[in-house]
Amino acid sequence: MKIGITCYPTYGGSGAIATELGLALARRGHEVHFISYAQPFRLTGFQERVFYHAVEMEDYPLFEHPPYTLALAVAIHDAAEKHGLQMVHVHYAIPHAAAAWVAQEMLGSFKAPRVVTTLHGTDITLVGQHPSFKSITSWSIAQSNGITAVSDYLKERTVEDFGIPADRIHMIPNFIDTKLFRRDREPCYRSTLADPDEKILMHVSNFRPVKRVVDVVEIFERVSREVPSRLVMVGDGPERARAEARAQELGVADRTLFLGAHQSVHDLLRCADLFLLPSYNESFGLAALEAMACGTPVVASDRGGIPEVVPHAEAGYLFPLGEVEAMAEGSLAILKDPLKWSRMSEAARRVALLRFDEDRIVPEYEKFYNMVLGGEI
Repeated sequence: MKIGITCYPTYGGSGAIATELGLALARRGHEVHFISYAQPFRLTGFQERVFYHAVEMEDYPLFEHPPYTLALAVAIHDAAEKHGLQMVHVHYAIPHAAAAWVAQEMLGSFKAPRVVTTLHGTDITLVGQHPSFKSITSWSIAQSNGITAVSDYLKERTVEDFGIPADRIHMIPNFIDTKLFRRDREPCYRSTLADPDEKILMHVSNFRPVKRVVDVVEIFERVSREVPSRLVMVGDGPERARAEARAQELGVADRTLFLGAHQSVHDLLRCADLFLLPSYNESFGLAALEAMACGTPVVASDRGGIPEVVPHAEAGYLFPLGEVEAMAEGSLAILKDPLKWSRMSEAARRVALLRFDEDRIVPEYEKFYNMVLGGEI
């Protein structure tokens, strides 16, 4: 099968999953063409049957805001026409679903590839809700030949907020390469992150307001009063400065390490004793799954799709939004009890293996593609 994939190339769950899906499909014998304004951050080195097409933008003074959606539509059109794409899979509805539909119309009904749109989160729960986007988001999703959502929570929100019929949306969860994300792989950089007697608490995100990274620092400060520990913050974004300032205010800056954005988070997660994700909302919680695959228990908010990923009191603890004290107490309960930590670590790994392994989920996408191509959807 010849498949085009469009995603945001920057750090974030939708881009990570789109890239990993494309690479996995290529390993399974498909020809994959990534189409975006920059090379996806997880697309590194030469990969057999994998191609990248840059979206060309014209820097013209007339355009205060360059028309990226139209340029993307042209890039999809050209890649489809030149390489005979059968399927274009767009990740994150805005503006990718609309651009794919324009490309489809340009090619005509006989030559056009089918379009699958995967909904990932804030394209439905935040950005897509804005009055300037809502109608076009709803319309362009509806024009897709196939629609998937990464969690039941996100599917329900799409039905409620955008009026898409439930039977048109197929839930296919995010996945993990459990051979890469695992605790026993080398190297481990634990000795460079903390002293031997210290626990490592970790957070990985794009540091946007929805991630509540200041809560992460406040949870850590409470934990560090009772357990020798370090906080490792992986990622970058608009809330980093606030988190750094809060660490200074609380007197834990010397025990908090801001590493910035990293491509190989698996090398870091396998060193962590606990993963913190107190987000305002997560449509899935890919970072939590990556931690779980590494055998790291999770303490998180019980919002959105997180309960579909992290079984409460089995692979970690879930608490109401903003309950910093409760999250700190839950963290201490795990870190101070070696037997509990071991049970939760094993359970976290088991959930990742049995429910979210790449070898289980990628064939679901292949089956879905074949259904779309065969007109069964």
